[in-house]
Amino acid sequence: MKIIILGAGRIGESVAGTLVSERNDITVIDTDAVRLRQLEERFELRGVVGSGIEPDVLTEAGARDADMLIACAAQDETNLVCCKVAHQVFGIPTRIARVRSNAFKDDSPLLGKEGFAVDRVICPEESLTRYIGKLVEYPEALQVREFANGLACLVSVRAVAGAPLVRHTIAELRECVPGADMRIVAIYRRLENEPDRFILCEGQTLIEPGDEVFVLSAREHLQSVLSALHRYDQADHRAVERIMIAGGGRVGLRLARQLVETGRNYQIKLLERDHARCVLLASELPTGVLVLHGDGTDEDLLEDEGIENIDLFLSLTSDDEDNIMASLLAKRLGAQRVLALINRRSYADLMHGTQIDIALSPAQTMLGELLAYVRRGDVQAVHSLRRGVAEALEIVARGDRKTSRVVGRRISDIQLPKGAQFGLVMRGLPEIGEGAVPAGEAPLPTPAQVIIARGDTVIESNDHVVIFVPRKRQLRDVEKLFRVSATFF
Repeated sequence: MKIIILGAGRIGESVAGTLVSERNDITVIDTDAVRLRQLEERFELRGVVGSGIEPDVLTEAGARDADMLIACAAQDETNLVCCKVAHQVFGIPTRIARVRSNAFKDDSPLLGKEGFAVDRVICPEESLTRYIGKLVEYPEALQVREFANGLACLVSVRAVAGAPLVRHTIAELRECVPGADMRIVAIYRRLENEPDRFILCEGQTLIEPGDEVFVLSAREHLQSVLSALHRYDQADHRAVERIMIAGGGRVGLRLARQLVETGRNYQIKLLERDHARCVLLASELPTGVLVLHGDGTDEDLLEDEGIENIDLFLSLTSDDEDNIMASLLAKRLGAQRVLALINRRSYADLMHGTQIDIALSPAQTMLGELLAYVRRGDVQAVHSLRRGVAEALEIVARGDRKTSRVVGRRISDIQLPKGAQFGLVMRGLPEIGEGAVPAGEAPLPTPAQVIIARGDTVIESNDHVVIFVPRKRQLRDVEKLFRVSATFF
Protein backbone atom coordinates (compact mmCIF):
# COMPACT_ATOMS: atom_id res chain seq x y z
CA MET A 1 0.00 0.00 0.00
CA LYS A 2 1.26 3.49 -0.87
CA ILE A 3 0.87 5.77 2.16
CA ILE A 4 1.71 9.45 2.70
CA ILE A 5 2.35 10.59 6.27
CA LEU A 6 2.24 14.29 7.09
CA GLY A 7 4.38 15.13 10.11
CA ALA A 8 7.66 13.61 11.28
CA GLY A 9 7.10 14.11 15.00
CA ARG A 10 6.83 11.36 17.59
CA ILE A 11 3.49 10.07 16.32
CA GLY A 12 4.50 10.29 12.66
CA GLU A 13 7.81 8.55 13.35
CA SER A 14 6.14 5.71 15.22
CA VAL A 15 3.49 5.22 12.55
CA ALA A 16 6.08 5.34 9.76
CA GLY A 17 8.34 2.80 11.48
CA THR A 18 5.48 0.36 11.94
CA LEU A 19 4.12 0.68 8.41
CA VAL A 20 7.58 0.43 6.80
CA SER A 21 8.19 -2.83 8.65
CA GLU A 22 5.09 -4.23 6.91
CA ARG A 23 6.50 -3.49 3.45
CA ASN A 24 4.33 -0.49 2.66
CA ASP A 25 5.59 2.27 0.39
CA ILE A 26 5.91 5.23 2.79
CA THR A 27 6.54 8.91 2.06
CA VAL A 28 6.80 11.40 4.92
CA ILE A 29 6.22 15.15 4.48
CA ASP A 30 7.63 17.67 6.96
CA THR A 31 9.09 21.17 6.97
CA ASP A 32 12.11 19.97 9.00
CA ALA A 33 14.72 18.69 6.52
CA VAL A 34 17.05 17.45 9.28
CA ARG A 35 14.30 15.41 10.89
CA LEU A 36 13.37 13.85 7.56
CA ARG A 37 16.99 12.95 6.84
CA GLN A 38 17.19 11.16 10.19
CA LEU A 39 14.06 9.17 9.36
CA GLU A 40 15.42 8.23 5.93
CA GLU A 41 18.57 6.92 7.58
CA ARG A 42 16.58 4.79 10.06
CA PHE A 43 13.81 3.48 7.81
CA GLU A 44 13.28 2.58 4.17
CA LEU A 45 11.09 5.56 3.29
CA ARG A 46 11.21 8.76 1.30
CA GLY A 47 11.11 12.26 2.79
CA VAL A 48 9.66 15.33 1.11
CA VAL A 49 10.44 18.75 2.57
CA GLY A 50 7.56 21.21 2.52
CA SER A 51 4.04 22.01 3.72
CA GLY A 52 1.48 19.25 3.33
CA ILE A 53 -1.31 21.69 2.47
CA GLU A 54 0.42 22.69 -0.77
CA PRO A 55 -0.64 20.68 -3.87
CA ASP A 56 2.86 20.83 -5.36
CA VAL A 57 4.34 19.21 -2.26
CA LEU A 58 1.68 16.50 -2.25
CA THR A 59 2.34 15.89 -5.94
CA GLU A 60 6.03 15.41 -5.24
CA ALA A 61 5.09 12.97 -2.46
CA GLY A 62 3.15 10.86 -4.97
CA ALA A 63 -0.40 11.85 -4.02
CA ARG A 64 -1.80 11.06 -7.48
CA ASP A 65 -1.49 7.32 -6.92
CA ALA A 66 -1.47 7.15 -3.11
CA ASP A 67 -3.84 4.79 -1.30
CA MET A 68 -3.90 6.60 2.05
CA LEU A 69 -3.01 9.86 3.75
CA ILE A 70 -2.26 10.00 7.48
CA ALA A 71 -2.07 13.63 8.60
CA CYS A 72 -0.44 13.84 12.03
CA ALA A 73 1.28 17.22 12.01
CA ALA A 74 1.36 19.33 15.18
CA GLN A 75 -1.51 21.65 14.20
CA ASP A 76 -5.12 20.46 13.77
CA GLU A 77 -5.71 23.04 11.06
CA THR A 78 -2.85 21.72 8.94
CA ASN A 79 -4.12 18.14 9.16
CA LEU A 80 -7.70 19.09 8.26
CA VAL A 81 -6.72 21.23 5.28
CA CYS A 82 -4.30 18.55 4.05
CA CYS A 83 -7.12 15.98 4.02
CA LYS A 84 -9.34 18.36 2.08
CA VAL A 85 -6.67 18.97 -0.55
CA ALA A 86 -5.89 15.24 -0.73
CA HIS A 87 -9.54 14.48 -1.45
CA GLN A 88 -10.50 17.34 -3.73
CA VAL A 89 -7.34 17.62 -5.80
CA PHE A 90 -5.90 14.10 -5.77
CA GLY A 91 -8.79 11.80 -4.81
CA ILE A 92 -6.76 9.84 -2.24
CA PRO A 93 -9.21 7.09 -1.15
CA THR A 94 -8.57 7.06 2.63
CA ARG A 95 -7.75 10.13 4.72
CA ILE A 96 -6.99 10.03 8.45
CA ALA A 97 -6.32 13.14 10.54
CA ARG A 98 -4.87 13.63 14.00
CA VAL A 99 -7.13 16.20 15.67
CA ARG A 100 -6.85 17.26 19.31
CA SER A 101 -9.88 19.57 19.41
CA ASN A 102 -13.10 18.15 20.85
CA ALA A 103 -15.07 20.13 18.28
CA PHE A 104 -14.41 17.52 15.58
CA LYS A 105 -15.95 14.09 16.12
CA ASP A 106 -16.23 11.26 13.59
CA ASP A 107 -19.92 12.04 13.02
CA SER A 108 -19.42 15.80 12.58
CA PRO A 109 -20.76 17.15 9.26
CA LEU A 110 -17.60 19.27 9.06
CA LEU A 111 -15.64 16.06 8.40
CA GLY A 112 -17.82 14.89 5.52
CA LYS A 113 -16.97 15.05 1.83
CA GLU A 114 -18.35 18.58 1.60
CA GLY A 115 -16.30 19.61 4.63
CA PHE A 116 -12.72 18.59 5.38
CA ALA A 117 -13.19 15.10 3.86
CA VAL A 118 -11.74 13.18 6.81
CA ASP A 119 -12.57 9.48 6.98
CA ARG A 120 -11.32 9.02 10.53
CA VAL A 121 -10.21 11.32 13.33
CA ILE A 122 -7.40 10.10 15.56
CA CYS A 123 -6.72 11.81 18.89
CA PRO A 124 -3.72 10.26 20.72
CA GLU A 125 -4.66 11.95 23.99
CA GLU A 126 -8.20 10.56 23.85
CA SER A 127 -6.96 7.07 22.97
CA LEU A 128 -4.46 7.28 25.82
CA THR A 129 -6.90 8.40 28.51
CA ARG A 130 -9.49 5.86 27.40
CA TYR A 131 -6.86 3.14 27.67
CA ILE A 132 -5.66 4.32 31.09
CA GLY A 133 -9.28 4.29 32.24
CA LYS A 134 -9.39 0.53 31.58
CA LEU A 135 -6.23 0.03 33.65
CA VAL A 136 -7.84 1.94 36.52
CA GLU A 137 -10.93 -0.27 36.25
CA TYR A 138 -8.84 -3.47 36.18
CA PRO A 139 -5.74 -2.62 38.27
CA GLU A 140 -4.24 -6.13 38.13
CA ALA A 141 -3.97 -5.98 34.33
CA LEU A 142 -0.90 -4.81 32.43
CA GLN A 143 -2.96 -4.24 29.27
CA VAL A 144 -6.67 -4.22 28.45
CA ARG A 145 -7.63 -4.25 24.77
CA GLU A 146 -11.22 -4.28 23.53
CA PHE A 147 -12.95 -5.95 20.61
CA ALA A 148 -16.47 -5.29 19.26
CA ASN A 149 -16.75 -2.10 21.34
CA GLY A 150 -16.06 -3.89 24.59
CA LEU A 151 -18.03 -7.09 24.06
CA ALA A 152 -14.76 -9.04 24.42
CA CYS A 153 -11.33 -8.15 25.78
CA LEU A 154 -7.72 -9.22 25.63
CA VAL A 155 -5.86 -8.71 28.91
CA SER A 156 -2.27 -9.33 29.83
CA VAL A 157 -1.57 -10.09 33.48
CA ARG A 158 1.51 -10.94 35.51
CA ALA A 159 1.07 -14.42 37.03
CA VAL A 160 1.45 -14.40 40.83
CA ALA A 161 2.42 -17.40 42.98
CA GLY A 162 -0.61 -18.75 44.82
CA ALA A 163 -3.18 -17.87 42.18
CA PRO A 164 -5.33 -20.84 41.07
CA LEU A 165 -3.78 -21.27 37.60
CA VAL A 166 -0.16 -20.58 38.50
CA ARG A 167 2.12 -23.66 38.49
CA HIS A 168 -0.56 -25.55 36.56
CA THR A 169 -0.78 -26.46 32.89
CA ILE A 170 -3.19 -24.90 30.44
CA ALA A 171 -4.92 -28.30 30.14
CA GLU A 172 -5.81 -28.03 33.85
CA LEU A 173 -7.56 -24.69 33.40
CA ARG A 174 -11.12 -25.99 33.76
CA GLU A 175 -10.18 -28.16 36.71
CA CYS A 176 -8.40 -25.33 38.57
CA VAL A 177 -10.96 -22.66 37.73
CA PRO A 178 -14.36 -24.35 37.24
CA GLY A 179 -16.56 -22.48 34.84
CA ALA A 180 -13.65 -20.42 33.54
CA ASP A 181 -14.63 -18.95 30.20
CA MET A 182 -11.28 -17.82 28.82
CA ARG A 183 -8.60 -18.65 26.27
CA ILE A 184 -4.89 -18.27 27.00
CA VAL A 185 -3.24 -17.29 23.71
CA ALA A 186 0.32 -16.33 24.68
CA ILE A 187 2.84 -16.46 27.50
CA TYR A 188 6.01 -14.36 27.74
CA ARG A 189 8.50 -15.63 30.32
CA ARG A 190 10.92 -13.24 32.00
CA LEU A 191 14.54 -14.43 31.97
CA GLU A 192 17.49 -12.91 33.77
CA ASN A 193 19.73 -10.84 31.47
CA GLU A 194 17.76 -11.98 28.41
CA PRO A 195 14.74 -10.75 26.45
CA ASP A 196 11.42 -12.23 27.46
CA ARG A 197 10.86 -15.59 25.79
CA PHE A 198 7.65 -16.35 23.88
CA ILE A 199 6.15 -19.62 25.15
CA LEU A 200 3.91 -21.58 22.81
CA CYS A 201 0.51 -22.19 24.44
CA GLU A 202 -0.27 -25.90 24.34
CA GLY A 203 -2.08 -28.22 26.72
CA GLN A 204 1.05 -29.13 28.67
CA THR A 205 2.41 -25.58 28.90
CA LEU A 206 3.04 -24.70 32.54
CA ILE A 207 2.21 -21.22 33.85
CA GLU A 208 5.04 -19.98 36.08
CA PRO A 209 5.07 -17.08 38.58
CA GLY A 210 6.21 -13.90 36.81
CA ASP A 211 4.92 -14.96 33.38
CA GLU A 212 3.09 -12.31 31.37
CA VAL A 213 -0.04 -14.15 30.26
CA PHE A 214 -2.32 -12.94 27.46
CA VAL A 215 -5.93 -14.06 27.88
CA LEU A 216 -9.06 -13.51 25.79
CA SER A 217 -12.55 -13.59 27.29
CA ALA A 218 -15.93 -11.90 27.25
CA ARG A 219 -15.90 -8.63 29.16
CA GLU A 220 -18.08 -9.94 31.98
CA HIS A 221 -15.51 -12.65 32.80
CA LEU A 222 -12.50 -10.34 33.18
CA GLN A 223 -12.56 -10.34 36.98
CA SER A 224 -12.51 -14.16 36.98
CA VAL A 225 -9.56 -14.12 34.57
CA LEU A 226 -7.62 -11.73 36.81
CA SER A 227 -8.45 -13.77 39.91
CA ALA A 228 -7.23 -16.96 38.29
CA LEU A 229 -3.79 -15.53 37.50
CA HIS A 230 -3.07 -12.60 39.74
CA ARG A 231 -4.64 -13.11 43.14
CA TYR A 232 -5.79 -16.13 45.14
CA ASP A 233 -8.84 -14.71 46.91
CA GLN A 234 -11.25 -12.17 45.44
CA ALA A 235 -11.85 -10.91 48.98
CA ASP A 236 -8.27 -9.55 48.93
CA HIS A 237 -9.03 -7.42 45.88
CA ARG A 238 -8.19 -3.77 46.47
CA ALA A 239 -10.08 -1.52 44.09
CA VAL A 240 -8.43 1.67 42.96
CA GLU A 241 -9.76 4.59 44.99
CA ARG A 242 -6.84 6.95 45.66
CA ILE A 243 -5.16 8.25 42.50
CA MET A 244 -2.31 10.71 42.09
CA ILE A 245 -1.55 12.23 38.68
CA ALA A 246 1.75 14.01 38.07
CA GLY A 247 1.40 16.40 35.14
CA GLY A 248 -1.55 18.65 34.36
CA GLY A 249 -1.11 18.88 30.60
CA ARG A 250 -3.61 17.74 27.98
CA VAL A 251 -3.43 14.09 29.06
CA GLY A 252 -3.57 14.77 32.80
CA LEU A 253 -6.51 17.16 32.48
CA ARG A 254 -8.43 14.87 30.14
CA LEU A 255 -7.85 11.85 32.40
CA ALA A 256 -8.95 13.67 35.56
CA ARG A 257 -12.17 14.74 33.82
CA GLN A 258 -12.78 11.22 32.54
CA LEU A 259 -12.33 9.66 35.98
CA VAL A 260 -14.74 12.15 37.56
CA GLU A 261 -17.34 11.50 34.84
CA THR A 262 -17.38 7.77 35.65
CA GLY A 263 -19.26 8.61 38.83
CA ARG A 264 -17.02 6.40 40.94
CA ASN A 265 -15.78 7.70 44.27
CA TYR A 266 -12.16 8.33 43.24
CA GLN A 267 -9.96 10.52 45.41
CA ILE A 268 -7.83 12.35 42.85
CA LYS A 269 -4.77 14.53 43.42
CA LEU A 270 -3.25 16.32 40.43
CA LEU A 271 0.31 17.70 40.65
CA GLU A 272 1.41 20.48 38.29
CA ARG A 273 4.67 22.45 38.51
CA ASP A 274 3.44 25.53 36.60
CA HIS A 275 1.48 27.89 38.88
CA ALA A 276 -0.57 29.51 36.10
CA ARG A 277 -1.53 26.08 34.78
CA CYS A 278 -2.59 25.07 38.32
CA VAL A 279 -5.00 28.02 38.45
CA LEU A 280 -6.47 26.99 35.08
CA LEU A 281 -6.80 23.34 36.16
CA ALA A 282 -8.51 24.30 39.41
CA SER A 283 -11.04 26.40 37.49
CA GLU A 284 -11.82 23.70 34.92
CA LEU A 285 -11.94 20.60 37.14
CA PRO A 286 -14.64 19.75 39.71
CA THR A 287 -13.96 20.56 43.34
CA GLY A 288 -13.48 16.84 44.05
CA VAL A 289 -10.10 16.96 42.27
CA LEU A 290 -7.35 18.42 44.45
CA VAL A 291 -4.91 20.45 42.31
CA LEU A 292 -1.48 20.87 43.91
CA HIS A 293 1.36 23.13 42.83
CA GLY A 294 4.41 20.90 42.84
CA ASP A 295 6.66 18.41 41.08
CA GLY A 296 6.15 14.66 40.92
CA THR A 297 9.86 14.16 41.62
CA ASP A 298 9.65 16.11 44.91
CA GLU A 299 10.10 13.46 47.61
CA ASP A 300 8.93 15.72 50.45
CA LEU A 301 5.74 16.66 48.57
CA LEU A 302 4.92 13.02 47.81
CA GLU A 303 5.39 12.03 51.44
CA ASP A 304 3.32 15.00 52.69
CA GLU A 305 0.48 13.97 50.36
CA GLY A 306 0.47 10.36 51.61
CA ILE A 307 2.05 8.59 48.66
CA GLU A 308 2.17 5.35 50.70
CA ASN A 309 -1.65 5.26 50.60
CA ILE A 310 -1.97 5.86 46.86
CA ASP A 311 -3.46 2.96 44.88
CA LEU A 312 -2.31 4.24 41.48
CA PHE A 313 0.35 6.85 40.69
CA LEU A 314 0.45 8.12 37.10
CA SER A 315 3.26 10.29 35.76
CA LEU A 316 1.91 11.93 32.61
CA THR A 317 4.18 14.90 31.91
CA SER A 318 5.75 15.57 28.49
CA ASP A 319 9.22 14.69 29.85
CA ASP A 320 10.16 10.99 29.71
CA GLU A 321 12.96 11.31 32.26
CA ASP A 322 10.71 13.07 34.78
CA ASN A 323 8.02 10.43 34.32
CA ILE A 324 10.51 7.61 34.91
CA MET A 325 12.07 9.20 37.99
CA ALA A 326 8.72 10.24 39.50
CA SER A 327 7.30 6.72 39.05
CA LEU A 328 10.37 5.02 40.53
CA LEU A 329 10.31 7.42 43.48
CA ALA A 330 6.59 6.92 44.07
CA LYS A 331 7.04 3.15 44.02
CA ARG A 332 9.92 3.31 46.50
CA LEU A 333 7.86 5.51 48.82
CA GLY A 334 5.02 3.00 48.90
CA ALA A 335 2.60 3.63 46.01
CA GLN A 336 0.70 0.41 45.28
CA ARG A 337 1.03 0.67 41.49
CA VAL A 338 2.78 3.14 39.17
CA LEU A 339 2.41 4.05 35.50
CA ALA A 340 4.85 6.15 33.46
CA LEU A 341 4.10 7.80 30.13
CA ILE A 342 7.15 7.23 27.91
CA ASN A 343 7.43 8.48 24.34
CA ARG A 344 10.84 7.10 23.43
CA ARG A 345 10.65 3.45 22.52
CA SER A 346 14.20 2.79 23.76
CA TYR A 347 13.26 4.13 27.19
CA ALA A 348 10.11 2.01 27.30
CA ASP A 349 12.18 -1.10 26.52
CA LEU A 350 14.62 -0.25 29.32
CA MET A 351 11.79 0.16 31.84
CA HIS A 352 10.34 -3.26 31.05
CA GLY A 353 10.84 -5.52 34.05
CA THR A 354 11.76 -2.70 36.47
CA GLN A 355 9.74 -1.43 39.43
CA ILE A 356 7.58 0.58 37.05
CA ASP A 357 4.45 -1.53 36.66
CA ILE A 358 3.36 -0.09 33.32
CA ALA A 359 5.42 1.91 30.80
CA LEU A 360 2.92 3.37 28.37
CA SER A 361 3.66 4.74 24.90
CA PRO A 362 1.15 7.27 23.48
CA ALA A 363 1.92 6.20 19.91
CA GLN A 364 1.35 2.50 20.64
CA THR A 365 -2.06 3.12 22.23
CA MET A 366 -3.46 4.67 19.06
CA LEU A 367 -1.48 2.69 16.51
CA GLY A 368 -4.10 -0.05 16.29
CA GLU A 369 -6.74 2.45 15.20
CA LEU A 370 -4.57 3.25 12.17
CA LEU A 371 -3.55 -0.33 11.45
CA ALA A 372 -7.17 -1.41 11.02
CA TYR A 373 -7.24 0.76 7.88
CA VAL A 374 -4.00 -0.68 6.51
CA ARG A 375 -4.75 -4.37 6.98
CA ARG A 376 -6.03 -6.27 3.98
CA GLY A 377 -9.29 -8.14 4.30
CA ASP A 378 -12.24 -7.28 6.55
CA VAL A 379 -10.27 -6.30 9.65
CA GLN A 380 -12.36 -4.54 12.30
CA ALA A 381 -9.80 -3.95 15.06
CA VAL A 382 -6.06 -4.25 15.52
CA HIS A 383 -4.08 -3.99 18.76
CA SER A 384 -0.31 -3.64 18.74
CA LEU A 385 1.23 -5.63 21.61
CA ARG A 386 4.65 -6.19 23.18
CA ARG A 387 5.92 -2.84 21.92
CA GLY A 388 4.86 -3.61 18.35
CA VAL A 389 6.27 -7.13 18.08
CA ALA A 390 2.92 -8.97 18.29
CA GLU A 391 -0.66 -8.15 17.35
CA ALA A 392 -4.20 -9.21 18.11
CA LEU A 393 -6.72 -8.60 15.36
CA GLU A 394 -10.45 -8.94 14.91
CA ILE A 395 -11.24 -10.10 11.39
CA VAL A 396 -14.59 -11.00 9.82
CA ALA A 397 -15.05 -14.33 8.08
CA ARG A 398 -16.84 -13.82 4.75
CA GLY A 399 -18.10 -16.09 1.98
CA ASP A 400 -19.02 -19.76 2.22
CA ARG A 401 -17.29 -23.14 2.23
CA LYS A 402 -16.56 -22.85 -1.50
CA THR A 403 -15.06 -19.37 -1.48
CA SER A 404 -13.38 -19.24 1.94
CA ARG A 405 -10.62 -21.25 3.61
CA VAL A 406 -12.20 -20.79 7.05
CA VAL A 407 -16.01 -20.61 6.75
CA GLY A 408 -17.73 -23.93 7.47
CA ARG A 409 -14.56 -25.49 8.90
CA ARG A 410 -13.55 -26.54 12.37
CA ILE A 411 -10.75 -24.53 13.95
CA SER A 412 -8.67 -27.70 14.34
CA ASP A 413 -8.69 -28.06 10.53
CA ILE A 414 -7.47 -24.50 9.87
CA GLN A 415 -3.71 -24.06 9.65
CA LEU A 416 -2.46 -20.84 11.24
CA PRO A 417 1.21 -19.74 11.24
CA LYS A 418 3.27 -21.25 14.08
CA GLY A 419 2.46 -19.63 17.42
CA ALA A 420 -0.66 -17.83 16.18
CA GLN A 421 -3.81 -18.70 18.11
CA PHE A 422 -7.55 -18.51 17.55
CA GLY A 423 -8.92 -16.82 20.65
CA LEU A 424 -12.58 -15.92 20.35
CA VAL A 425 -15.44 -16.13 17.88
CA MET A 426 -18.05 -13.36 18.20
CA ARG A 427 -21.31 -14.30 16.54
CA GLY A 428 -24.46 -12.31 15.87
CA LEU A 429 -22.85 -8.88 15.58
CA PRO A 430 -24.71 -6.43 13.30
CA GLU A 431 -23.16 -5.47 10.02
CA ILE A 432 -21.38 -2.11 9.87
CA GLY A 433 -24.02 0.52 9.16
CA GLU A 434 -26.86 -1.80 10.20
CA GLY A 435 -27.23 -1.14 13.89
CA ALA A 436 -23.57 -1.33 14.81
CA VAL A 437 -22.64 0.62 17.90
CA PRO A 438 -20.19 3.49 17.27
CA ALA A 439 -16.77 3.31 18.93
CA GLY A 440 -16.70 4.53 22.52
CA GLU A 441 -20.35 3.73 23.27
CA ALA A 442 -21.83 0.90 25.32
CA PRO A 443 -21.05 -2.75 24.43
CA LEU A 444 -23.33 -4.47 21.96
CA PRO A 445 -26.32 -6.22 23.58
CA THR A 446 -27.46 -9.79 23.01
CA PRO A 447 -28.08 -11.71 20.76
CA ALA A 448 -24.38 -11.14 20.07
CA GLN A 449 -22.42 -13.93 21.77
CA VAL A 450 -18.77 -14.60 22.60
CA ILE A 451 -17.59 -18.16 21.90
CA ILE A 452 -14.27 -19.43 23.25
CA ALA A 453 -12.38 -20.87 20.26
CA ARG A 454 -11.84 -24.61 20.64
CA GLY A 455 -10.81 -27.29 18.19
CA ASP A 456 -14.38 -28.33 17.35
CA THR A 457 -15.70 -24.76 16.92
CA VAL A 458 -17.00 -24.27 13.37
CA ILE A 459 -16.58 -20.79 11.91
CA GLU A 460 -19.66 -19.38 10.22
CA SER A 461 -19.99 -16.59 7.69
CA ASN A 462 -19.97 -13.11 9.29
CA ASP A 463 -18.32 -14.39 12.49
CA HIS A 464 -15.85 -11.93 14.01
CA VAL A 465 -12.73 -13.97 14.83
CA VAL A 466 -10.04 -12.73 17.22
CA ILE A 467 -6.54 -14.07 16.46
CA PHE A 468 -3.31 -13.52 18.38
CA VAL A 469 -0.24 -13.26 16.13
CA PRO A 470 3.14 -13.36 17.93
CA ARG A 471 5.21 -12.13 14.97
CA LYS A 472 4.14 -9.37 12.63
CA ARG A 473 5.64 -11.08 9.59
CA GLN A 474 2.89 -13.72 9.97
CA LEU A 475 0.08 -11.21 9.47
CA ARG A 476 0.00 -11.49 5.69
CA ASP A 477 -0.56 -15.27 5.98
CA VAL A 478 -3.48 -14.71 8.37
CA GLU A 479 -5.03 -12.08 6.10
CA LYS A 480 -4.63 -14.35 3.08
CA LEU A 481 -6.36 -17.14 4.98
CA PHE A 482 -9.49 -15.02 5.41
CA ARG A 483 -9.51 -13.68 1.86
CA VAL A 484 -12.60 -14.54 -0.18
CA SER A 485 -12.09 -15.71 -3.77
CA ALA A 486 -14.10 -17.41 -6.49
CA THR A 487 -12.37 -20.61 -5.43
CA PHE A 488 -9.28 -21.20 -3.33
CA PHE A 489 -8.25 -24.54 -4.83
